Amino acid sequence: MPNPITLSISGDQHDHLKSFLFPGDGNEAVALLLCGRRPGDRRHRLTVREIHGIPYDNCSVRTPTRVTWPPDYITPMLDRAAVEGLSVFKVHSHPTGYAAFSKTDLAGDARLLPMIRGWVELKIEHGSIVMLPDGQMFGQALNVDGDFQNIDCISVAGDDLHFWYSNIGNADSPSFVASHSQIFDEGTIDRLQRLSVAVIGASGTGSPVIEQLVRLGVGEIVIVDDDIVEDRNINRILNSTMADAEEQRAKVNVLGDAIERIGLGTKIVRINKSLWDEDVIKVVAQSDVLFGCMDTIDGRHLLNRLATYYTLPYFDVGVRLDTFRTGERKGHVREICGTVNYIRPGRSSLLSRGLFSMAQVSAAGLRRNDRSAHDRQVEDGYIAGVEAHRPAVISVNMFAAALTVNEFLARLHPYREEPNKESAAVTFSLASIELLPEPEDGICEVLSGKVGLGDVVPLLGLMEFAKGRKK
Repeated sequence: MPNPITLSISGDQHDHLKSFLFPGDGNEAVALLLCGRRPGDRRHRLTVREIHGIPYDNCSVRTPTRVTWPPDYITPMLDRAAVEGLSVFKVHSHPTGYAAFSKTDLAGDARLLPMIRGWVELKIEHGSIVMLPDGQMFGQALNVDGDFQNIDCISVAGDDLHFWYSNIGNADSPSFVASHSQIFDEGTIDRLQRLSVAVIGASGTGSPVIEQLVRLGVGEIVIVDDDIVEDRNINRILNSTMADAEEQRAKVNVLGDAIERIGLGTKIVRINKSLWDEDVIKVVAQSDVLFGCMDTIDGRHLLNRLATYYTLPYFDVGVRLDTFRTGERKGHVREICGTVNYIRPGRSSLLSRGLFSMAQVSAAGLRRNDRSAHDRQVEDGYIAGVEAHRPAVISVNMFAAALTVNEFLARLHPYREEPNKESAAVTFSLASIELLPEPEDGICEVLSGKVGLGDVVPLLGLMEFAKGRKK
């Protein structure tokens, strides 16, 4: 059986496509999508790079149930797809709301898609998609074996998260979801069961994030962490024991074993490696949602970059505990705070929001790759040093983790009084007892042009991966 095919599109791309396909005249319209890819062992992800609307005046026929256009118009796009190795998807509207391919659609696709494959001359997926008036999308693809296959899921990474499945409603809801299904409808429960979520970092905040995702019934969790359990970790890694520390067990195995003991059916993919490994990036990129639970600057920038290239929603959590360093109150708590950042591809990033600078990213990379060179540059005053282990308190970490998971749920099943765009970042202060939302603001100049590029050489456009180096 062929691997499922998924297609991801950013919120801005989806808004643009919907506006073009439904101009208000009640007639069908059509566009072409040029897509990047991430072939995988669990699923094949397609990522929308560009949208090319076929001008209404160039269409020979436009009615409420049909649209045709001269084939010559798409020749330049097919030429580009052939040169750059891109997948091509036709997408057209059904203004009547008809939620299936018509006989005319199927007959047209049977001619068009093999023609596109012959033009591009690569054994890659091409396909056809329909958009309904409410923005919902469904589609089919000509897979690498030359067979037609339903697109398993089309997802939108915008202020709200949308996941449209080809067989929605066919999954059985397990009994343990009955209590929270009273709040989140059956559609949300169904989507949770189908989602693949990657959590990068399995310690202070990663552990309670993972625990909540399991209890919510998420279908698959990819856990990435290259570290082992130490005795100093036991106070904040759920389900860890002193015996785990003595045996120097991998964090991913401690958490993975615990999840399997829980027995709620969540599939676990354990990756006991750093994210700075090409194979790890390729596994993570097959997931649907990313949670960043790490405190390294270069790691957070890498995950932000990965989310952009593969059009994935990214939730980043950071916690800070500050104490007075001098004076009468030395050692007393001054502030307990943290921030949950939601990053939607194509908008602002952790970099543009000022969480760190490219100079700090470079310094962290030097420290990771060449500690002695990093220390020399710190000594010489070229770069700032890196903080030692920060204090960690499980109650604070669990508060931040809960805020992060609820931020995810608020976008999967919007329930806030204000629209989600008003809460691109949420900062909490336990010292002043405040929750401070900040709206989405601006676009990241470094990453905005990278949305949906998918696999490129070098991977993620980083020279560090130019020679296939493994970290």
